[in-house]
Amino acid sequence: AHAFASWEKGTNERHNGLLREFVPKGHSLRNLRYQELQLYTDAINERPRRIIDYATPTECLASEIDRIVAA
Repeated sequence: AHAFASWEKGTNERHNGLLREFVPKGHSLRNLRYQELQLYTDAINERPRRIIDYATPTECLASEIDRIVAA
């Protein structure tokens, strides 16, 4: 992907948009404390996603870890 071609990086741009729900455009992400950023990413990862059958990324990760450990 090219640096200034946002259309080539759809997933990345989508997640940037999700993060901007918590930190409005014009406010720097550099000023966030780690705890704030962690809170925002946790909230994003708890959202159900259609692409994974309306499960959350956190649920999918836990399921995958359980599957690997059980193997």
